Amino acid sequence: MTIELNLYQTLAAAVAVFFLGSFLKDRVSIFREYCIPAPVIGGTIFSIVNCILYTQGIWNYSQDTVMQNWCMMLFFTSIGYMASIRLIKKGGLLVVKMAFLVFLLIVIQDLVGVTFANAFSLNPLMGLADGSIPLVGGHGTSGSFGPVLEALGLKDATTIAFAAATFGLVSGSFLGGPVGELLIRRFHLKSDEDENGDEVPENRTEHEIEGDDAAAYLNMDRFMYAFGQLLLAMGLGTYVSQFFINIGLVFPGYIGAMLVAAVIRNISDMTGLFGCYQRESEVLGGICLNVFLSCALMSLKLWQLADLAIPLIATLIVQVSIMGLFAYFVIFRVMGRNYEAAVMASGSCGFGLGATPNAIANMNAMCERFGPAHTAYFVIPLIGAFVVDFLNASVLMVLMNILK
Repeated sequence: MTIELNLYQTLAAAVAVFFLGSFLKDRVSIFREYCIPAPVIGGTIFSIVNCILYTQGIWNYSQDTVMQNWCMMLFFTSIGYMASIRLIKKGGLLVVKMAFLVFLLIVIQDLVGVTFANAFSLNPLMGLADGSIPLVGGHGTSGSFGPVLEALGLKDATTIAFAAATFGLVSGSFLGGPVGELLIRRFHLKSDEDENGDEVPENRTEHEIEGDDAAAYLNMDRFMYAFGQLLLAMGLGTYVSQFFINIGLVFPGYIGAMLVAAVIRNISDMTGLFGCYQRESEVLGGICLNVFLSCALMSLKLWQLADLAIPLIATLIVQVSIMGLFAYFVIFRVMGRNYEAAVMASGSCGFGLGATPNAIANMNAMCERFGPAHTAYFVIPLIGAFVVDFLNASVLMVLMNILK
C-alpha cells in the first residue's frame, strides 16, 4: 500500500502528530522532566511506526515538503529577528565570554565528529551530522542542514542528524545536574542571597520580561506587522542567499533571511523609524518550528540508520563526555569560578547537547536546591536565543565548504 499526502494532508497529519506529542507530554512525567518538545515526541512515534510498517512491507509513505520548507524558513528568519545588538550589549563581558566559549564548543564538536568519521572510513560530512548540527543546533538545525549535507553527498544525513539530536536532547538533561552539583560541592559554592531580604524575583531574562509586558498589547495589527517584517526578510534574503551561492558558497537557504531579519531588527532598535515586534515574531516562529519539526520527523527513514549505528553511538558517547568536561573545566573557570558560573556550566550542558529549554530546566533544578542565580538566567537564554544559531551557522558554512 502506498500513502502519498499532498500539502494540506501533510499539514493535517503534522498537526495530529503535534497534538499526540502534547497529549503524551502532559501525561508522561519523563517527557516534561527532560523538556522533550511535543513535535519530537509525536514525530518520533510516527517515524517508529512508519519504520515498522515499511520494513514489514505493509506500506510505503511519502509526504509533501512545501510547507515544511516554508515553516523552516520563517522559523530561522524569526531567530535572526531576535539578534538585537542592544540586548546583547546589556549582557556585557559575560555574554562575550560565553559567546566565545560556545564558538569554541561548536568547533570542538565538529572536529570530534569529523575525526570519528575518518576513523570509521565514512564521509567526513558525517562529522557535521553528528557534531554541532544536532548537538548545539538541535532538531531545528538538523532539519535544515540535513538536506544540504545530502545534496553534498552524505546519504541519509537528515535521519542521522535527527537521531543525534534526540540522543543529545536527553543526554544534556541527564548531564547538566551532576556537573553543576559536583562543582558546587567540590568548591563549596553558595548562592548570593538578596542582601535586603527581598523576595527573589522570578527567574526570567530581561527580554522575556519585556515580552510579557508586550503581551498585553498583542493584537491583529501587531501580528500582521511582525509577519510582514518576517516575510519581507524572507523575500530580500533570497537575493542575499543567491549572492553567496553565486560566489561558490554552500549553506542553507535561510541564512540570507536571517541576516536581513537581523538588519531590520537593529535598524528598528537604533532609529525607531518603525516598530519592533519581538514577542509576536517569537510566537510566529514557534508555531512554524512545531509544524516544521512534526513534518521533518514524520519523514524520517529510521531503517537507514542500521549500518551507522555503531559509529554514530560511539561518536555521540564521546561528544557527551567532552561536553561534560568542557562545562566542568572550561566554562566554570572562564565564567568566574563562582556559584553563578556553576549554574551556567549546568545550563550549558543543556543547550550544548540539546536546546535552550533544556538549559533552563537544568538551571531550574540547580536553583531549586542551592538558591537563585540571576546572572546565569540572563546570560544563558540570551546566548541560546540570539547568538548560538548565528555562530553555529557561520562555523558550519566554513566547514561544509572545506569538506565538500
